[in-house]
Amino acid sequence: MPARVRRVVSLVPSLTESIAATAPGLLVGATDWCSHPGDLDVTRVRGTKNPDVAAVIALAPDLVVANEEENRVPDLDALRGAGVPVWVTVVRTLDDALSSLRRMLTGAMGLPEPPWLTAAERAWRAAGDVPGTRRAVIPVWRKPWMVAGRDTFLGDVLLRLGVENIYAGHPERYPKIPLPELLAAAPDLVVLPDEPYRFTADDGPGFFPGVPAALVSGRHLTWYGPSLAEAPGVLAEALRLAAPAP
Repeated sequence: MPARVRRVVSLVPSLTESIAATAPGLLVGATDWCSHPGDLDVTRVRGTKNPDVAAVIALAPDLVVANEEENRVPDLDALRGAGVPVWVTVVRTLDDALSSLRRMLTGAMGLPEPPWLTAAERAWRAAGDVPGTRRAVIPVWRKPWMVAGRDTFLGDVLLRLGVENIYAGHPERYPKIPLPELLAAAPDLVVLPDEPYRFTADDGPGFFPGVPAALVSGRHLTWYGPSLAEAPGVLAEALRLAAPAP
């Protein structure tokens, strides 16, 4: 790690938002998918799965931040091979996310702990752990259908809000499950985020007739960053309003 970090390229949308909310002057590059904050003005380096490695190197960053799930090892190895330090987060639970963000911001970048991180911890402590009352399937993609399986951040977030992932014991983290099998699992609820696949009222609930459907914000369900401070309230309200599918 460099002694002082002055230029950062982020290859993860939630990490981009985290750095921008803490020390915006550090960011010099981000992916095309980094949508928060809306006024982010940095060089774009393509996507999380296909970053323009040469463009990243040309920005002469002191540090590149990435995630072991969202980014590809060959791309990160290429950056390291060019002498660019790379910080990779590994997140499976809410606690992982909070501690990982603290290490990245205060340890790797030498920044003061941001108020939003303290607010996020406070918000989730206040929310407590709601007893599991509903068994859910949590699709993350369609064509083919893919759902959250074992050891996922979003699964842990929902569990704290009283929603048990039916596929939490599956050997794969994001298994492909045909729709008939999802229906045969007899879920009490289907949770449909608007990313990575953009499920909407017209594309999602109708595949699960008679099953209450919760359309939720993907940023609040799958991102770990400033959105964590408001996520308990936003997600709890969406789950409360879950209505039977047509």
